[in-house]
Amino acid sequence: MEHLWSPWRFRYISTIDKEIGCVFCRVHGPDPREAVETDRTNLVVYRGELNFVILNLFPYTSGHLMIAPYAHVASLAAVNLATTAEMMELTKQAQSALDAEYKPEGYNIGMNLGRCAGAGVADHIHLHVVPRWSGDANFVSIIGETRVLPEELSTTFERLKKHFGS
Repeated sequence: MEHLWSPWRFRYISTIDKEIGCVFCRVHGPDPREAVETDRTNLVVYRGELNFVILNLFPYTSGHLMIAPYAHVASLAAVNLATTAEMMELTKQAQSALDAEYKPEGYNIGMNLGRCAGAGVADHIHLHVVPRWSGDANFVSIIGETRVLPEELSTTFERLKKHFGS
């Protein structure tokens, strides 16, 4: 039997239940409409009026983005039309940025609402934008619980940030 090591996974599973409060609320800070000095550290690529774009700290593929509202809500039905409209516009902008930088052949775009639906953060909705390529190694995640990522998150941040403006 061969072994595939995924040391990044330990960091995730050892902290997921130990962190206090909502990860998305901690990242956007006390005044979410003002960019904070820690955006680069927190991987916040862009701040809109009602939502922000952030890299997934534990991505499925390079370029895995999430769009989350500043409002701490667990249900898509709980956010107003302006929030969902901006969320969709940011999703379109994310797709354009990923097209330009990574040239994926497809996308998985969607939400996991509720823990039983696979939401890692069930109390704060967020929309995943995951670029995909034919022959990518998604089977490794399913079978070997290992992700194959050819790029550091800091590099991904720099590549995508320029497509969202300031």
